[in-house]
Amino acid sequence: MADRMVCLDDFEEYAMQTLPRNARDYYRSGANDQQTLQDNRDAFKRFRLCPRMLRDVSERNLHTTIQGLHIDFPIAIAPTAMHRMAHPEGEVAVARAAASMKTCMVLSTIATSSIEEIAEVAPGGLNWFQLYIYRDRELTKQLVRRAERHGFKALVLTVDTPMFGRRLADTRNKFTLPPHLRMANFDKLTFKSEGVKGSRESGLNEYAASLFDPSLTWNDVKWLKKFTVLPVIVKGVLTDSDAVHAIASGADGIVVSNHGARQLDGVPATIDALPEVIKAVKGRCEVYLDGGVRTGTDVLKALALGASAVFIGRPVIYGLAYKGQEGVQRVLEILKDELSLAMALSGCRSIGEIQKSLVIHESYYLSRL
Repeated sequence: MADRMVCLDDFEEYAMQTLPRNARDYYRSGANDQQTLQDNRDAFKRFRLCPRMLRDVSERNLHTTIQGLHIDFPIAIAPTAMHRMAHPEGEVAVARAAASMKTCMVLSTIATSSIEEIAEVAPGGLNWFQLYIYRDRELTKQLVRRAERHGFKALVLTVDTPMFGRRLADTRNKFTLPPHLRMANFDKLTFKSEGVKGSRESGLNEYAASLFDPSLTWNDVKWLKKFTVLPVIVKGVLTDSDAVHAIASGADGIVVSNHGARQLDGVPATIDALPEVIKAVKGRCEVYLDGGVRTGTDVLKALALGASAVFIGRPVIYGLAYKGQEGVQRVLEILKDELSLAMALSGCRSIGEIQKSLVIHESYYLSRL
């Protein structure tokens, strides 16, 4: 079986065949008609690579930094919820894989493993914590303090979720968290820990509606910055105006993200939105990208357009479903190897040599016909 896993799509195919419907549909679905879900992947194909030849690429160095901290390659793990639906070890296995590969993992607030569990199994890992600002601000502060206390290195504040988008598969399935699992970061709060249960539609949507604060503004980013010692990365930016707001609110980084196409259907693919955000930021903070990344050339294109690193979500879940920690490591290894090869074939010996001139939109060629 191991020899059959030669690209990230192989892991997805395996997961689709083996995961229970409730989990499978939750992980793979996007919002409404899933237009953006498809476009997140298709948009990468609209950018063409312009390689440079005879550059002595006998050795390549993929090392880089994010928020001043070293990672071995510019591919990290995005926050995704409820990993134990895919594998019994869930986020614990993912954290070990990330630490083994010397890259970053972002733990979701609505994880099935806690901040403390991740700190225990990957004490030397580069762990970030994804945060929602809840109606209950004291609860939000408690989560931040726990992340700080247990060695997490940054907060990733999701700003595109005043409420959850409508995911038709979850509604049809009346999605609920399997009874043996819990929201581990809320263990001492029974409703918040076990709230994704019986439902008329999607239990997760009802759960989120009870906790999330739809009245949030950019002032709440400033509020978070005032009391945490950690860098704050704002996740969910798609426009130049929001990039400027994020900078003005004190953001230490921005993730160009449409929440895996799970919020508002019809928004731009993240790779299409990236150049606009990069231009607005003007080098004042690092910019990352998630959404639709499946190959090393996808990573290369994102880096050439200005991203400091990319984050992957669904492929990690599919690797986890395949073989736990080993499966996640294999996903990361494949993507890392593909990036190294793409760099060699493009004439790039290091991450610093990946320049904007390496990519061009397909419209340039179409306009010349």
